Formats: sequence, C-alpha cells, structure tokens
Amino acid sequence: MQEKKLLPVNKGEAGLRQSDAVFHHTKQLPELLEKLFGRINVNISAVCASNVPRNADGSYMPCFLVGEGAARSISAAAGCKSYFTSHQTGHVLAALYSADRLSWLYEDKPFIAFHVSGGTTDALLCKPDKDKLLDISPIASSLDLKAGQAVDRTGLMLGLDFPCGKQLEKLAEKADKHYKCRITFKDGCCCLSGVENQCAKMLEQGEKRENIAAYCLDCIAEAVMGMTEHAVKKYGELNIIYAGGVMSDKLLQSAVSAKYAACFASAEYSCDNAAGIALYAALRKGLTKWLRH
Repeated sequence: MQEKKLLPVNKGEAGLRQSDAVFHHTKQLPELLEKLFGRINVNISAVCASNVPRNADGSYMPCFLVGEGAARSISAAAGCKSYFTSHQTGHVLAALYSADRLSWLYEDKPFIAFHVSGGTTDALLCKPDKDKLLDISPIASSLDLKAGQAVDRTGLMLGLDFPCGKQLEKLAEKADKHYKCRITFKDGCCCLSGVENQCAKMLEQGEKRENIAAYCLDCIAEAVMGMTEHAVKKYGELNIIYAGGVMSDKLLQSAVSAKYAACFASAEYSCDNAAGIALYAALRKGLTKWLRH
C-alpha cells in the first residue's frame, strides 16, 4: 500500500530548484502520511528513509532532510528502530525486488547495477555486505548532462510536458529515420551534453519531431551500452540490472537487451524507489517472510 504525488513543476521548466524542492517536500509529505495512515492500521516495526543521494562522502541534497526528519519523528512516536540509506540504494533494491532477483543479495559475488534518471547516469559495482547490506561503488557515470536531463530538455524543446519520458518514447516509436549516434567516452564515463545540442540543431533544420525523439533515445542507449561494455571488460561477466526512470523506456530496454543478458526494474519500480527504502528496513530488521525469492 502506498501514497505518492509528483512535485509540481511550472510549465516549460525541466525541474525544481533545491529550495523549491524542499518547500514542496515539506508541504506534501504530511498530506501523504495523513492519507496513508488513514487507510491502514498496523503496528510499525521499523521506519526507513533515504537521507543522501548516493553512497559517497559529501553526497548531499537539502530535500533529503525532510524525509529524514519525518522518519525520525515517526520512529520516535512508534517506539521502533529507524534506518537510513541512500536514494541510490533504494533504486537498486527496488529493481532487485521487482525483477525477482533478491537472491543476488545472498550470493557471494558482486553484480552491476545501473541507475539512470534525471539526476544520475551511473554504473555501479554492488557487493552484498552483511553489515551495510550493499556496498556500492561507482564504475562510470555521465560527466555532464544526465540521461533524464537529456530526455526532458529534448522533450520540452519538442513541445512536450515535463516529465517528458513517456511522451518522448511515443514520439520516437513513430520515427521513420534513425541517425548515427557518436557518444564521447572517457574511462567508461559518457558525455551527453552534445545530444541536447544536436537535437536543437536538427529541430532548427526542420527535422521531424519523431526522428529527433528517436535520435535522443538512441544516443542514450549508445551511452548506456558503452558504459556497460566498460563495466563488463573491467569486472567480467557479472549479473546486470538496470534501474531509474529513464530505463523504464521500452526502446532503451530493447536496445540493451539485444546486446546484453540484463534484468530491468518493472516500470512501477523504475521511477519510484520508496519500495526499495522500505525493503532496506525489512532486510535490516530481519522481516523477510513476506519477500519474494
């Protein structure tokens, strides 16, 4: 059971400033909690929240303080244990759960996870860890524009509404021409700022909106596959799973699946990592009877 609501973004804008994100989190979170607790009557065994974006020193965004504060307040009132982990860990766990791959957490070998969204385009080495549950370290990332930013900026350019992912995918499905993509890589890390510039140039030259949408997604697919190739060369043929809102795109999944035997988070769990955060608390608390295996 869940309650969720997108943060409001003004028409024509591709996201929120941090101050606005904090304001809307602060305003909307109590409303969602009131709705949720109004529908359920259960004893709370544990509470968990993401309090940092990534598993890295110095990783910080102010809006995470809102969720951390709410989690600490609920756990204090309920008299239960509170846990905290990263937003990225939540995405990886949600992906494993939705793809029925939780068994990877109990295998004595690492796996590769991708977190591809508006704020990240990361390839990660994930090692099961009895103390931290998952030890996550970076393999490669985007050095400039993130995949989700490329999608939304191209979408807004084409007259779509934010968030633009699903609409851009539908446009791309109607493309009658595909252009060759040239992605720059540095030690496995990709550069995506050129994608936005090229899409703007194509639009200025009168190219069809459908073909521009396809070009944008084809470039992201090339970037993800190039990062995957780098990760596999560096760490060997490990299990691979893809998470994050961008990877819910069926065109991207089809392109990647044609080259790699990979797993994907279901669409419901690609964009929303709250289930992964809850799963983290359940695993740390030992409440695993209800989990799929």
